[in-house]
Amino acid sequence: MSELENCLNSIIHIFHKYSEKEGDKNMLKKSELKELLTHELPSLTQHIKDQSSFDSLMEGLDTDGDTECDFQEFMTFITMVTICCHEFFEHHDDE
Repeated sequence: MSELENCLNSIIHIFHKYSEKEGDKNMLKKSELKELLTHELPSLTQHIKDQSSFDSLMEGLDTDGDTECDFQEFMTFITMVTICCHEFFEHHDDE
């Protein structure tokens, strides 16, 4: 597989690694999302100290209001984080 195909495979694998822990393998419960973010994006989450911040994030991601994060909602989050990282590194490359 190409490098990009490997990256896509990794994202799918990571989603299912955490979503399969408590039930439906196509949904992340709030606790699963928190665990995924804590382990897989530690640089982003190391400054989040309170549960209410994770709750707010989950509410923002849960566009259909079912109190879970499906793969499409998760990918929206990954896309936003990727765009922010791109902008950050593009800005810092100029310095």
